[in-house]
Amino acid sequence: MSFVKKPHILVTGANGFVGRALCRRLSAEGFPVRQAVRNNAAADNLSGDVVVVGDIGPDTEWQEALRNIEVVVHLAARVHMLHESGDTVAAVYRHVNRDGTIRLAEQAARAGVRRLIFLSSIKVNGEGTRPGQPYTEADTANPQDPYGISKWEAEEILREMDRRGVIETVIVRPPLIYGPGVGANFLRLIKLVDRGLPLPFGHTANKRSLIAVENLCDFLLCCITHPAASGHTFLVSDGKDLSTTELVQLIGQYLGKIPPLLPVPYGLMRLPAALLNREELVTRLWGSLQVDINKAQQLLGWHPPIPVNTGIHETIQWYQHTRRQGEQTR
Repeated sequence: MSFVKKPHILVTGANGFVGRALCRRLSAEGFPVRQAVRNNAAADNLSGDVVVVGDIGPDTEWQEALRNIEVVVHLAARVHMLHESGDTVAAVYRHVNRDGTIRLAEQAARAGVRRLIFLSSIKVNGEGTRPGQPYTEADTANPQDPYGISKWEAEEILREMDRRGVIETVIVRPPLIYGPGVGANFLRLIKLVDRGLPLPFGHTANKRSLIAVENLCDFLLCCITHPAASGHTFLVSDGKDLSTTELVQLIGQYLGKIPPLLPVPYGLMRLPAALLNREELVTRLWGSLQVDINKAQQLLGWHPPIPVNTGIHETIQWYQHTRRQGEQTR
């Protein structure tokens, strides 16, 4: 696929962490961007070409959002939350992440959209790797929870649509995404380091892949324009993996603090984690999850534009600026 001029792009989930960053990048590059959001409250916080589509599922009407669109970047999803399990939860994930995605792809094909880029998750591959044995695109999928399963099922249907020539699809599986505006566990970790409390990460022998939101947006831009991306699945990261110890030390460095780290082994954390029902969080902090980005580099010629140190530094600068603003408004 090639374009004579820059294509008109629809970004779903445009008010989210990745969506805002991607829309800023695309606009800065001169792409005409339409931002799809769920409700009017989200639309009120955005400017430019914004369309409200309502809840995402198998009955969502996308016709107006897709008018004159050539490429869709589908970021909107029912995101993974800790402590969720059961058939009801699985149905909710499938309703949004699988059925909602397929509904969008079908209507996009009818509207003449040429390519759909689907932001999936590394959780489709599984929950962890052995150090030095990263996930690749050729690995057998092994999703372990309803969120990962719903993403995998959507991927399978999209791949079949691509094979049948219904619409070009590109699937992107990122690991943990961080950067200015990040929330959830990454922001909690920054706050813990900032407080100067002793943390049990003095000797973690793990390795984890991360991706700065700026790097992810750069790769999504590559997927929009590169002819060779069609029909492929890609794993992406910053290209340098960190242990939890290294990550905490890097955060402390840019906060101007030396975090007191206690050398607590993973085995000692398993029992309290089980008692508190936080096994997944402990696995993330002590376990490894690495991805191999060679395919993206070799097939698309893509390389992460910013190193992980720069990505962490920019995140800490955003955090400190936000904290100062909060203190000034008290």
